[in-house]
Amino acid sequence: MKLFLIAIGGAIGSTGRYLASTFVNRFTQTAVFPWGTFAVNASGSFIIGLLWALGEANFISTPMRFFLFIGLLGGYTTFSSFSVEAMNLFRSGEAGMALGYILLSNITCVALSFAGFFSAKFFMGR
Repeated sequence: MKLFLIAIGGAIGSTGRYLASTFVNRFTQTAVFPWGTFAVNASGSFIIGLLWALGEANFISTPMRFFLFIGLLGGYTTFSSFSVEAMNLFRSGEAGMALGYILLSNITCVALSFAGFFSAKFFMGR
């Protein structure tokens, strides 16, 4: 059952990643910066922080944690795409943009994980 929940979550998360990234990329077509992947990773970081707080408060069952954290959000966020986009920016001579992408992504995503976590705690009154 655990593997089934992870597989279903991963399929939904991967599809969501594609749709969200494509949507963002439509509005940033002329940009060299990979905004689609950045938006997916940033939103996924906020969501995982939010859900983690709910999980700690036992609002999320163990089977649902496998579905959400490993499956859905594992499929939705995309560190491998982030890595290859950073590499390609370096390879195309955009070292400054590559470094900015790496720093912005890491700082933003960690900050949004905290923001999601503390938002859930606030709304739960804890």
